[in-house]
Amino acid sequence: MTLHISRLPVILTLAVLPLITTGCNAVPLYQYRQSQMQTLSMYRQQQALAGQLASTSQTAAQLAMEKQQFEQMTAQYQHELQIANERLANLNNERQELHARYSNLLTGLTSENNPLSGGATKRFEELARKYPEFEFDPYTGVSKFTGDLLFATGSSDVRKDAHPVLQEFARIMNDPDAQQFNILVVGHTDDQKVVKASTREKHANNWELSAHRATAVVGALSKQGLAEHRMGVAGYSQYQPISANTDDASRQRNRRVEIFILAPDAKIASNSVTNGPYF
Repeated sequence: MTLHISRLPVILTLAVLPLITTGCNAVPLYQYRQSQMQTLSMYRQQQALAGQLASTSQTAAQLAMEKQQFEQMTAQYQHELQIANERLANLNNERQELHARYSNLLTGLTSENNPLSGGATKRFEELARKYPEFEFDPYTGVSKFTGDLLFATGSSDVRKDAHPVLQEFARIMNDPDAQQFNILVVGHTDDQKVVKASTREKHANNWELSAHRATAVVGALSKQGLAEHRMGVAGYSQYQPISANTDDASRQRNRRVEIFILAPDAKIASNSVTNGPYF
């Protein structure tokens, strides 16, 4: 077969064209490998993010559960606190009622009226204004000294700077308006146990400390001229608090000495053997 020279360029062109086309569309191997590596890297990143998301979701669920438990516990504690506050309020009301009844018993009265005359009451009120740590109830005639006014911590020795108020107290009780009345001196402590060795040598416990302080006040009033036969003592240790003993301020209020004014015919203990045996 004979080929014409004029057709040869066309045939060569047609033969080379598929090769060129194939060469233009082909992807080099290194680019293909690089694309595979990028895809694998993105897949691994996606898996890592998915793991982090799952972990975060689990942590969030755990925190939500703990939050719910905490809210339940808080609600329970608030409920218990409310009940405790209600019980405390009821106990305080009962204590105040018992205190009023006790005051009435000591004064020998059937009401809460102050047995003192108007003049003596006025003088005690003036004394309370003069000494802020001395309190006087004009309705019951009960006087109250804070323990820190009269005594150093753990001591039953009356402070020297407390003598003036005791002197004025004795002077009022010896006035004609009040000289027919007797008094009962009652010591109280806070709820702190006696632990200091030097204090325990003199007062083994709060019972002794409260009674010794009441006795010391009687001794101081006696030196100021108040007759001893008109006085009596009692100690209640920590068992008649007027505050909750929750901090230093409330404990300070509980450390006190109270003086009850007794009607002339009020008898705390009989001196007649016919009323019962002695113990």
